Amino acid sequence: MKIMTWNINSVRLRAELVLKAAQILDADVICLQETKTPDEFFPHDVFAAAGYTHRHINGMKGYNGVAILSRTPFVDTGIHARVGREDCRHIAVTFPSFELHNLYIPAGGDIPDRDQNEKFGHKLDFVDELRSYFVETYTPDTPLMAVGDFNIAPLEQDVWSHKQLLDVVSHTPIEVEKLTAFYTGLSWVDVARHFVPESQKLYTWWSYRNRDWKASNRGRRLDHIWVTPPLAPRLVAHTTLPETRDWDKTSDHIPVMVTL
Repeated sequence: MKIMTWNINSVRLRAELVLKAAQILDADVICLQETKTPDEFFPHDVFAAAGYTHRHINGMKGYNGVAILSRTPFVDTGIHARVGREDCRHIAVTFPSFELHNLYIPAGGDIPDRDQNEKFGHKLDFVDELRSYFVETYTPDTPLMAVGDFNIAPLEQDVWSHKQLLDVVSHTPIEVEKLTAFYTGLSWVDVARHFVPESQKLYTWWSYRNRDWKASNRGRRLDHIWVTPPLAPRLVAHTTLPETRDWDKTSDHIPVMVTL
Protein backbone atom coordinates (compact mmCIF):
# COMPACT_ATOMS: atom_id res chain seq x y z
CA MET A 1 0.00 0.00 0.00
CA LYS A 2 1.26 3.46 -0.95
CA ILE A 3 0.13 6.52 1.01
CA MET A 4 0.93 9.98 -0.36
CA THR A 5 0.62 13.27 1.53
CA TRP A 6 0.71 16.75 -0.02
CA ASN A 7 -0.15 20.25 1.11
CA ILE A 8 -1.81 21.24 -2.14
CA ASN A 9 -2.73 24.87 -1.32
CA SER A 10 -6.20 24.69 -2.98
CA VAL A 11 -7.55 21.38 -4.26
CA ARG A 12 -9.93 22.99 -6.74
CA LEU A 13 -7.07 24.88 -8.34
CA ARG A 14 -4.69 21.92 -8.37
CA ALA A 15 -6.78 18.72 -8.56
CA GLU A 16 -5.15 17.73 -11.85
CA LEU A 17 -1.70 18.20 -10.32
CA VAL A 18 -2.70 15.93 -7.45
CA LEU A 19 -3.70 13.23 -9.90
CA LYS A 20 -0.55 13.73 -11.95
CA ALA A 21 1.61 13.20 -8.86
CA ALA A 22 -0.51 10.28 -7.70
CA GLN A 23 -0.14 8.62 -11.08
CA ILE A 24 3.65 9.04 -11.05
CA LEU A 25 3.85 7.59 -7.55
CA ASP A 26 1.05 5.04 -8.09
CA ALA A 27 -0.50 6.16 -4.81
CA ASP A 28 -3.29 4.06 -3.32
CA VAL A 29 -4.18 6.72 -0.76
CA ILE A 30 -3.88 10.50 -1.09
CA CYS A 31 -3.86 12.75 1.96
CA LEU A 32 -4.22 16.45 1.25
CA GLN A 33 -3.88 19.52 3.43
CA GLU A 34 -4.92 23.12 2.82
CA THR A 35 -7.69 22.10 0.44
CA LYS A 36 -9.30 25.53 0.96
CA THR A 37 -12.84 24.63 -0.11
CA PRO A 38 -16.15 23.90 1.62
CA ASP A 39 -17.19 20.26 1.38
CA GLU A 40 -20.01 21.02 -1.07
CA PHE A 41 -17.51 22.33 -3.63
CA PHE A 42 -14.90 19.59 -3.30
CA PRO A 43 -14.08 18.15 -6.78
CA HIS A 44 -15.31 14.62 -6.02
CA ASP A 45 -15.93 13.74 -9.66
CA VAL A 46 -12.30 14.36 -10.66
CA PHE A 47 -10.98 11.91 -8.06
CA ALA A 48 -13.76 9.37 -8.47
CA ALA A 49 -12.99 9.17 -12.19
CA ALA A 50 -9.36 8.39 -11.33
CA GLY A 51 -10.35 5.49 -9.07
CA TYR A 52 -10.30 7.23 -5.69
CA THR A 53 -13.84 6.21 -4.89
CA HIS A 54 -13.52 6.36 -1.12
CA ARG A 55 -13.22 9.89 0.22
CA HIS A 56 -13.28 11.54 3.62
CA ILE A 57 -13.08 15.33 3.62
CA ASN A 58 -13.42 18.28 5.97
CA GLY A 59 -13.05 21.70 4.42
CA MET A 60 -13.91 25.36 4.78
CA LYS A 61 -13.97 28.41 2.54
CA GLY A 62 -10.57 29.87 1.78
CA TYR A 63 -8.60 28.28 4.63
CA ASN A 64 -7.19 24.99 5.90
CA GLY A 65 -9.09 21.82 4.96
CA VAL A 66 -8.00 18.19 4.85
CA ALA A 67 -8.95 15.21 2.68
CA ILE A 68 -8.23 11.49 2.45
CA LEU A 69 -8.86 9.90 -0.96
CA SER A 70 -8.47 6.16 -1.36
CA ARG A 71 -8.79 3.28 -3.76
CA THR A 72 -9.28 1.03 -0.72
CA PRO A 73 -12.43 1.20 1.46
CA PHE A 74 -12.33 2.66 4.95
CA VAL A 75 -14.08 0.93 7.82
CA ASP A 76 -14.42 4.08 9.94
CA THR A 77 -13.91 7.85 9.83
CA GLY A 78 -13.46 10.70 12.27
CA ILE A 79 -13.30 14.50 12.31
CA HIS A 80 -11.49 16.13 15.23
CA ALA A 81 -11.73 19.76 16.33
CA ARG A 82 -8.65 21.04 18.13
CA VAL A 83 -8.09 23.82 20.66
CA GLY A 84 -11.78 24.69 20.67
CA ARG A 85 -11.90 25.51 16.96
CA GLU A 86 -13.64 23.71 14.13
CA ASP A 87 -11.06 24.74 11.57
CA CYS A 88 -10.68 21.57 9.51
CA ARG A 89 -7.20 20.39 10.47
CA HIS A 90 -7.52 16.75 11.60
CA ILE A 91 -9.39 13.82 10.11
CA ALA A 92 -8.90 10.07 10.42
CA VAL A 93 -9.91 6.85 8.69
CA THR A 94 -9.49 3.23 9.69
CA PHE A 95 -8.25 0.59 7.30
CA PRO A 96 -8.42 -3.11 8.27
CA SER A 97 -4.86 -3.16 9.62
CA PHE A 98 -4.14 0.41 10.75
CA GLU A 99 -5.64 3.81 11.48
CA LEU A 100 -4.60 6.82 9.41
CA HIS A 101 -4.62 10.41 10.70
CA ASN A 102 -4.25 13.38 8.35
CA LEU A 103 -3.02 16.52 10.15
CA TYR A 104 -2.56 20.14 9.22
CA ILE A 105 -0.81 21.85 12.13
CA PRO A 106 -1.17 25.66 12.10
CA ALA A 107 1.66 27.63 10.50
CA GLY A 108 1.90 29.96 13.49
CA GLY A 109 2.40 33.37 11.90
CA ASP A 110 5.72 35.19 11.69
CA ILE A 111 6.59 36.16 15.28
CA PRO A 112 7.72 33.28 17.54
CA ASP A 113 6.20 34.75 20.69
CA ARG A 114 2.76 33.71 21.93
CA ASP A 115 2.31 37.00 23.84
CA GLN A 116 2.86 39.06 20.69
CA ASN A 117 1.37 36.60 18.22
CA GLU A 118 -1.85 34.71 18.95
CA LYS A 119 -1.26 32.43 15.95
CA PHE A 120 1.96 31.14 17.46
CA GLY A 121 0.23 30.37 20.75
CA HIS A 122 -2.51 28.54 18.83
CA LYS A 123 0.14 26.43 17.10
CA LEU A 124 1.85 25.44 20.35
CA ASP A 125 -1.47 24.60 22.01
CA PHE A 126 -2.52 22.58 18.96
CA VAL A 127 0.59 20.39 19.15
CA ASP A 128 0.15 19.99 22.91
CA GLU A 129 -3.43 18.85 22.38
CA LEU A 130 -2.38 16.38 19.68
CA ARG A 131 0.11 14.81 22.07
CA SER A 132 -2.50 14.54 24.84
CA TYR A 133 -5.12 13.12 22.48
CA PHE A 134 -2.91 10.38 21.08
CA VAL A 135 -1.41 9.40 24.45
CA GLU A 136 -4.83 9.28 26.10
CA THR A 137 -6.57 7.48 23.21
CA TYR A 138 -3.98 4.95 22.04
CA THR A 139 -0.92 3.00 23.16
CA PRO A 140 2.39 2.52 21.30
CA ASP A 141 1.11 -0.95 20.37
CA THR A 142 -1.78 0.50 18.32
CA PRO A 143 -1.07 0.40 14.55
CA LEU A 144 -1.27 4.07 13.60
CA MET A 145 0.00 6.39 10.89
CA ALA A 146 0.03 10.19 11.15
CA VAL A 147 0.77 12.21 8.02
CA GLY A 148 0.52 15.78 6.88
CA ASP A 149 1.89 19.29 6.96
CA PHE A 150 3.17 19.61 10.53
CA ASN A 151 4.67 23.07 9.80
CA ILE A 152 7.68 22.21 11.97
CA ALA A 153 11.13 21.11 10.82
CA PRO A 154 12.46 19.37 13.95
CA LEU A 155 16.04 18.38 13.08
CA GLU A 156 19.09 20.47 12.17
CA GLN A 157 19.32 18.88 8.73
CA ASP A 158 15.61 19.50 8.11
CA VAL A 159 16.38 23.16 7.32
CA TRP A 160 18.84 24.92 5.05
CA SER A 161 20.49 26.72 7.99
CA HIS A 162 19.93 25.61 11.56
CA LYS A 163 21.60 28.68 13.06
CA GLN A 164 19.79 31.20 10.87
CA LEU A 165 16.36 29.62 11.43
CA LEU A 166 16.49 29.17 15.20
CA ASP A 167 14.33 32.27 15.63
CA VAL A 168 12.16 31.64 12.55
CA VAL A 169 8.74 30.06 13.04
CA SER A 170 8.85 26.35 12.08
CA HIS A 171 12.29 25.66 13.58
CA THR A 172 12.30 27.45 16.94
CA PRO A 173 13.36 25.47 20.02
CA ILE A 174 9.90 25.66 21.61
CA GLU A 175 8.22 24.26 18.49
CA VAL A 176 10.76 21.46 18.25
CA GLU A 177 10.27 20.74 21.96
CA LYS A 178 6.49 20.49 21.55
CA LEU A 179 6.70 18.30 18.44
CA THR A 180 9.29 16.06 20.09
CA ALA A 181 6.96 15.54 23.06
CA PHE A 182 4.19 14.54 20.62
CA TYR A 183 6.62 12.24 18.83
CA THR A 184 7.91 10.45 21.92
CA GLY A 185 4.42 10.10 23.39
CA LEU A 186 3.65 6.96 21.37
CA SER A 187 7.23 6.05 20.40
CA TRP A 188 6.49 7.14 16.82
CA VAL A 189 8.87 6.26 13.99
CA ASP A 190 9.74 9.13 11.62
CA VAL A 191 9.44 7.37 8.26
CA ALA A 192 11.65 9.82 6.36
CA ARG A 193 14.50 9.45 8.83
CA HIS A 194 13.99 5.70 8.95
CA PHE A 195 15.26 5.69 5.36
CA VAL A 196 17.33 8.91 5.16
CA PRO A 197 20.03 9.42 7.84
CA GLU A 198 19.59 12.44 10.11
CA SER A 199 22.98 13.69 8.89
CA GLN A 200 21.58 14.29 5.39
CA LYS A 201 19.61 17.36 4.32
CA LEU A 202 15.98 16.61 3.48
CA TYR A 203 13.33 19.17 2.51
CA THR A 204 9.66 19.12 1.45
CA TRP A 205 8.99 22.88 1.15
CA TRP A 206 10.61 25.80 -0.64
CA SER A 207 9.19 29.32 -0.40
CA TYR A 208 7.48 30.95 -3.37
CA ARG A 209 9.70 33.96 -2.58
CA ASN A 210 12.79 32.17 -3.89
CA ARG A 211 13.06 33.10 -7.56
CA ASP A 212 15.07 29.94 -8.25
CA TRP A 213 14.25 27.38 -5.57
CA LYS A 214 16.82 24.89 -6.84
CA ALA A 215 19.67 27.40 -6.95
CA SER A 216 19.04 28.82 -3.48
CA ASN A 217 17.80 25.49 -2.05
CA ARG A 218 16.55 27.18 1.11
CA GLY A 219 14.19 24.39 2.03
CA ARG A 220 12.57 22.98 5.14
CA ARG A 221 11.13 19.54 5.96
CA LEU A 222 7.63 20.50 7.09
CA ASP A 223 5.70 17.48 5.77
CA HIS A 224 5.91 14.27 7.74
CA ILE A 225 4.83 10.65 7.90
CA TRP A 226 4.99 8.91 11.27
CA VAL A 227 4.06 5.34 12.21
CA THR A 228 3.80 3.59 15.55
CA PRO A 229 6.12 0.61 16.25
CA PRO A 230 3.73 -2.11 14.96
CA LEU A 231 3.93 -0.63 11.44
CA ALA A 232 7.71 -0.15 11.42
CA PRO A 233 8.46 -3.70 10.18
CA ARG A 234 6.10 -3.07 7.24
CA LEU A 235 7.99 -0.01 5.97
CA VAL A 236 9.25 -0.61 2.44
CA ALA A 237 10.12 2.82 1.03
CA HIS A 238 9.95 6.59 1.50
CA THR A 239 9.60 8.77 -1.60
CA THR A 240 9.55 12.50 -2.31
CA LEU A 241 8.65 14.13 -5.62
CA PRO A 242 10.67 17.38 -5.87
CA GLU A 243 9.90 17.71 -9.58
CA THR A 244 6.41 18.93 -8.70
CA ARG A 245 7.99 22.16 -7.42
CA ASP A 246 8.77 22.99 -11.07
CA TRP A 247 5.23 22.39 -12.32
CA ASP A 248 3.13 25.30 -13.50
CA LYS A 249 1.03 26.92 -10.73
CA THR A 250 2.14 24.31 -8.23
CA SER A 251 2.20 24.17 -4.44
CA ASP A 252 5.25 25.34 -2.47
CA HIS A 253 5.21 21.89 -0.82
CA ILE A 254 6.03 18.62 -2.56
CA PRO A 255 4.39 15.19 -2.23
CA VAL A 256 5.82 12.71 0.26
CA MET A 257 4.93 9.01 0.16
CA VAL A 258 5.40 5.89 2.23
CA THR A 259 5.11 2.34 0.92
CA LEU A 260 3.94 -0.37 3.31
